[in-house]
Amino acid sequence: MKYTSELRNAAKALYLQRHTPKEIAKSLRLPSARIVYYWAEKYNWALLLSEESVEDAINRRIVLLTGRENKSELELKELERLIDQHCKIMSKKLKASPLNTALTTAAGAVHNELNQESAAQHSNAKASKKKGKTKKNDISHLTKDDFNQVAGDLLYPHQLYVRDNKDISLRRFILKSRQIGFTFYFAYEAFEDAVLTGNNQIFVSASKAQAKIFEMYIKKIADQFFDIELKGDGKDKIILSNHAYLIFCANNVSTAQGYSGNLYFDEVFWMSKFQQLYDAASGMATQKYRETLFSTPSIKAHQAYAKWSGEEWKKDNPKRKNIVFPKDKDLEMNFTVCPDKWARLVITLQNAVDLGFDKVDIEDLRDSKSAQAFNMLYCCIFADSGKGVFDFDKLQKCITDSATWQDFDIKLKRPFGDREVWGGFDPSRTRDNATFVVIAPPIHEREKFRILEIYQWRGVNFKHMASEIKKIKDKYRMTYIGIDITGIGYGVYEHVKEFAPRETREIHYNVNIKNQLVLKMLDVVGDERIEWDESNNTLIASFLSIEQQTTAKSNQITYAASRSESTGHADEFFAISHAVFNEPLNTTKIRKSRWGFSK
Repeated sequence: MKYTSELRNAAKALYLQRHTPKEIAKSLRLPSARIVYYWAEKYNWALLLSEESVEDAINRRIVLLTGRENKSELELKELERLIDQHCKIMSKKLKASPLNTALTTAAGAVHNELNQESAAQHSNAKASKKKGKTKKNDISHLTKDDFNQVAGDLLYPHQLYVRDNKDISLRRFILKSRQIGFTFYFAYEAFEDAVLTGNNQIFVSASKAQAKIFEMYIKKIADQFFDIELKGDGKDKIILSNHAYLIFCANNVSTAQGYSGNLYFDEVFWMSKFQQLYDAASGMATQKYRETLFSTPSIKAHQAYAKWSGEEWKKDNPKRKNIVFPKDKDLEMNFTVCPDKWARLVITLQNAVDLGFDKVDIEDLRDSKSAQAFNMLYCCIFADSGKGVFDFDKLQKCITDSATWQDFDIKLKRPFGDREVWGGFDPSRTRDNATFVVIAPPIHEREKFRILEIYQWRGVNFKHMASEIKKIKDKYRMTYIGIDITGIGYGVYEHVKEFAPRETREIHYNVNIKNQLVLKMLDVVGDERIEWDESNNTLIASFLSIEQQTTAKSNQITYAASRSESTGHADEFFAISHAVFNEPLNTTKIRKSRWGFSK
């Protein structure tokens, strides 16, 4: 069989990313992995790989698998084995301690927000523990020195800075970048405080899934760094042997109302009812307990912004009107106690990288995100909601837990059975991603559009993207595929049309079409007729980047993303709009069901 140079180059790109030949063959639909081995030998691809130690290879593979969405059971088992092997390697390294301390390590927080590189040590108190039955969640042997040792080996400098200044004030407000490990850090801090002081630790998160992440991290920290297995009580609580409670709340604090302790409010700028939750929860930290708010920014119109900016405090007393608060830029890596006694801190992704955080590629993130999304998620810059056409509060109502979608299972060969789905493709411009979405259209009045899957490709040609779309189509009963035919999009359209001639629809951009796309999405979002899983955390930023503008020549009203074509656009938003566009703008009737049961 003759293979094209484009296919060979796609295989080479995956090889240099250290995908296995078997994975490459499967991804590119090659008949076997032997051709990949042949190409690698013939063209000396191995010489292009940078040398790496066994430890580096394990770390690299852990990062690759952790970032992979919808992991298979085999990939999850491989990830678990790699983490165990990593622990053994690090343990051997640390056993050379002159104190002959028994050491343990872990791969840290395995989550799409941060992959902590593990290295930890605990004291030899375990060896001196009395034989016999131990107490449940027994932490009585842990000391301050144990936590200091683990923190020094485990935490990055930007995390250690917060730890070193944790007593700067009883009230802390931290504006931080995504993916720099603060959910993990505060789980560590809270566990340490619970063990050493016996104080309760109460976690309030924007979602149930986020609250569970705190619990998961604390259990991993206890198990992998201190050799303690923590067990909960089945009611979102863990009770330590010193009677300290660890309480995990989602966006409902009623279950924790009777407790007092240190309070952690996670992602406050993404909570739909922040003020209500804060008023209910803050009383639990009244008795000289710490109160910590931390979050990635969203929009200035959010309820939490007045607290961050100090305007809420000024409003309470007219005499405070002219009191000056530090600017956000002045708070970067500079914990400052402000006039309202709240200690504020800003940590951008660049701040963390400058201090030695080595788990991200800033330029890659910058290239793959819209300007507004990058600024919001990684630069701690609030979006100006006055410019965008979508309402932040309404977009928040689109977030759901996809576990409630009982008719969808991504692990199956046919994840959505024989139900109808629509596809939408938005091509890459100069530097951004090409995006393809799979959307389930509603079939009755109470049902919503559901965003089932989002695929993104970068640096591959139109033939490869078309072949990937065919793989996706083979998994579903896809009755419609909307493709923007601008630029490379036309090449994708021509190839997709070959295997899906009836389903494929070309979308040729002009002012009228773009207006129809945005107006349709405004209608769908405004009527709360679309939803997506909470893990798709960049979608809100993509929607918020859409602004109303006027054309340069004819001064017509149009819509565009808040950045230029040279740096890309809101690819996720437009891919979604291309799929939803299959429903007429002025629809008022319930669509008739066209689905059945697969055999």
